[in-house]
Amino acid sequence: MKKIINFKIYKGEKYYIAECMDLPIVIQGLTLDETMANLKEALMLHLDNEDLKELNIMPNPAVSVSFDLGELIYA
Repeated sequence: MKKIINFKIYKGEKYYIAECMDLPIVIQGLTLDETMANLKEALMLHLDNEDLKELNIMPNPAVSVSFDLGELIYA
């Protein structure tokens, strides 16, 4: 069973996009703060009244967020 739910955040043309690697959740926000708030809300709504055993998730899972910096430009 999973103890950690993983998200990846990357910058789109206009919005930051957060994509869950473990559940069907994709959200966006204009800022990183807005994106993180939307991520938290979407995850809580997705897991509300769900049987975590059916989703193969431990009770009270941790959330890990990685940020894709895109292509690096070297000086």
